[in-house]
Amino acid sequence: MYLHQYDYIFAIGTLFAFLDAYNNGANDVANSWATSVSSRSVSYRQAMVLGTIFEFLGAVTVGSRTAETIKNGIIPNSSFEGNAGVQMMAFTIALAAASSWVMWCTKHSAHVSSTYSLISAVAGVGVATVGASEVQWGWNKGKGLGAIFAGLGMAPVISGCFGAIIFTLIKVIVHMRKNPVPWAVYSSPFWFLIAATICTLSIVYKGSPNLGLSKKPAWYIVAVTLGCGFGVCLLSIIFFVPFIKARILNKDHSVKWWMFIMGPLLLNRPVPTNGETAKVPNYAVVQDDEDDETSTHAGSIDENDKHPHTSDKEKKLVASETAQLSYKEIMTQSEERHRQKLLQSRGPLGWAMRFLRDNPMGAGEIYEIRNMLTFFKRIPPMIVCGLLYGVHYDIHTAQSGIAGTPEGERMKRVYAAAEKYPNEVEHTYSFVQVLTACTASFAHGANDIGNSVGPWAAIYAAWSTGETAASKAAVPVWQLAVLAICISLGLCTYGYNIMKVMGNKITYHSPSRGSSMEMGAAITVLVFSQYSLPVSTSMCITGATVGVGLCNGTLRAVNFQRVGLLLLAWIMTIPIAGTLAGCLMGLFLNAPHF
Repeated sequence: MYLHQYDYIFAIGTLFAFLDAYNNGANDVANSWATSVSSRSVSYRQAMVLGTIFEFLGAVTVGSRTAETIKNGIIPNSSFEGNAGVQMMAFTIALAAASSWVMWCTKHSAHVSSTYSLISAVAGVGVATVGASEVQWGWNKGKGLGAIFAGLGMAPVISGCFGAIIFTLIKVIVHMRKNPVPWAVYSSPFWFLIAATICTLSIVYKGSPNLGLSKKPAWYIVAVTLGCGFGVCLLSIIFFVPFIKARILNKDHSVKWWMFIMGPLLLNRPVPTNGETAKVPNYAVVQDDEDDETSTHAGSIDENDKHPHTSDKEKKLVASETAQLSYKEIMTQSEERHRQKLLQSRGPLGWAMRFLRDNPMGAGEIYEIRNMLTFFKRIPPMIVCGLLYGVHYDIHTAQSGIAGTPEGERMKRVYAAAEKYPNEVEHTYSFVQVLTACTASFAHGANDIGNSVGPWAAIYAAWSTGETAASKAAVPVWQLAVLAICISLGLCTYGYNIMKVMGNKITYHSPSRGSSMEMGAAITVLVFSQYSLPVSTSMCITGATVGVGLCNGTLRAVNFQRVGLLLLAWIMTIPIAGTLAGCLMGLFLNAPHF
C-alpha cells in the first residue's frame, strides 16, 4: 500500500539522495581519482570514463551490505513504533542536512567525508526523533556509532601502513637496484596479481544478495578469487611484459599502443636501426612558469624604492601590504590566463564562454524585459559551461601552486624532499596504476554507495509498503544503479574543485607511489566493507598518501598544513551535520499546526 499522502516526502527525499550521491562523486570520488591524475597515469577525462564504469560495477555488485548498516544500525527500526511517515521524514532530513553540508564544502574546495557527514546527520535525527537513549552509541555488533566512528581513527592509519608497506616493497624490489628498469618490467605481473585478487575477492566474498553470491562455499570463493588473480597475472605476462619490454628496454619507437595484442611476437621483433628511440612521458611534477615569481619580486623592489627614508618598521609594513597585493594580482592573472585559453579553444566550451562574454546582462534589475530575454538566451551556454568546464581544468598547475605565492613555495619544498625515479620505471607502473585506480574506484562504489542508498531505500520501503522499513529488506539494484550514475555525474562535472587541492597538494606523486596509495586504500576499504563497517574512502586514500609520502624518510616530504586542514574539516563535519539534522528534525516534529 503506497502512502500517497507522503508523496511529497518521498519526492524530496529522492532529490536529496541524488544530491548526496552527486556530492559523493564530486568530493569523495574526486579525491580517490586525484592520485591517478596527479601521477599523470590517467588524464582527468580518462578518470571520468573509468570512474563511471567501476563506480557503477562496485555499487551494483557489493554496494547493498553497507546500506543496511547506515539504515538500521544507528537508529533501531523498532524506535519508530510503526510510524512510516516519521521514518520517511527522518531519513529525508538526514539526507538534506548531509548533502547541504557536503555541497557547501565542495563549493569552497574543502574536502570532507560524505560517509561521516551522513552518519552524523542520521545520529542527529535519531536524537531529535526517538531520544539519545535509543541511538546506538556503542559497538552494536559492528553496526553502532562506536564501531563506525572507530573507523575514523583506524582507517587512515591502517591504510597508511598498507600503502607504506607496498611502496617499501616496490623500493626494495625495483627502485634501489642499480638498473631498476628491467626489474620494474619483469615484476609488474605481481602487482597485476595483487590488484585483480583484491577486486575479485570483494565481489565473491559476501557479495550483493541480489546476485546470490553471499551463500557460496569457501572453496568457491578461494577458487574464483585466485583463478581471476592468476588469470590476470598470466595475461600480463603474455601481453603486457612483451609490449612494455619492446617500448622501454628495446626503445622501439615503432611499437604502437594497440600492438600489445601481439604478445610474445613482440619479443623477436627487430629493433629499428634509424637511430630514433621510443620516448616515455615525463611524470615529473612541474611548477608554473617563473615569470610570475619574477614580477612579484620586481613589484616589491619598486615599492620599497618609493620610500627610501622610511623606518624599518614602516618598510616591513609596506612590504607586507605589497606582498599581499602581489599575491592577489598573481592569482587573478593566473585565473585570467586560464580563462583566455578556454575562450580561444574550439568546441562547445569555447563557444559557450564566448557567447556569455558577448552577451552580458544589461543595466537594471533581472526583471527588466531586456535582461530577462538575455538571461534565457544565456541558459544553454551556462549549462554547457557547467558540464564541460572541469574537463578543461588544469589540475596539475592548481595542485603544484603558482610560483611566487606562499603555496607555490611550500610545494617546492615538499617536492624537493621527495626522491625522483627514472621515467622508464614510472611509465611501467603507470599501467599498473590504471588497474589499482579501477580497483580503488570499484571499492568506493562498493562502500560509499551505501551512504545515499541506505536512507533512500528506507524512505522508498516505507512509502511503498505503508510500514516502517524492515531491518533486513534488500536494497533494490535499480536504486544502487541510479545513485551510481549520480556519483559519476558529480565526478565528471565538479570533481575538479576538490581534485585541485588533493593529490600533489599533500606529497609528491608518481605512478609507483600512486599505485601503492591506491592499493593500500583499496585493501582497507574492502576489509571494512566486508564487515559492514562504513568507512570513508577519502580518509583511506589520504592516510595512504601520507604513509607513502613518509617513505621518503623525512617529514618535509609531506604538506602537513594541508593534512591538518583535512583533519579539521573531517572533525567539524560530525557536529555540524549532526546538529543541523537534529535541529531540522526537532523543528518539523514539534512545529505548530491546525
